[in-house]
Amino acid sequence: MNTCGTDNWAEVEARSKGALPPEVVDFIEQCQSDPQAASNLIAVLHMVQERLGYLGQEQLDAVAQLMHIPAAKVSGVATFYHYFRLRPCGRHIIRVCLGTACYVKGADRVAQRLKEELGIDFGETTTDGLFSLEASRCLGTCGLAPVIMVDEDVHGQVTLDQVPVILDRYIRNARE
Repeated sequence: MNTCGTDNWAEVEARSKGALPPEVVDFIEQCQSDPQAASNLIAVLHMVQERLGYLGQEQLDAVAQLMHIPAAKVSGVATFYHYFRLRPCGRHIIRVCLGTACYVKGADRVAQRLKEELGIDFGETTTDGLFSLEASRCLGTCGLAPVIMVDEDVHGQVTLDQVPVILDRYIRNARE
């Protein structure tokens, strides 16, 4: 028996499978029959983020191993697309539209008020893990400018005075 060998694929494979949700592992295994299996990388990353909320380094490494793609390429794809999150996000994601219509109607001031109320900047999460704050180019609701979205809830024609009221609604719901 060779105990000095360097082939530890079984161990790497088991550790990688353990780092990912079972349905992601199943999807990766299905993809392996595709001659262009690597073309499914973005779909796999979306699945991981959908189930875990973000793409951690352990999950990125696991995807690289199981899909037989260099880790640098997997990390490159994950960091290139703004949709992917590499850190855990808050229970509620607040997106501030900074598109032209919203910006002209005061979205920059709404964003500043959100930052002050939450004590965070864009791309950050509150220390209690309740909110993450993100900037968006356009939310597609220009007629309601300025607009913020909290999760899937659209809040239109937001004024500075409404910001703490909107936040309080989600804080109260989190306590219930």
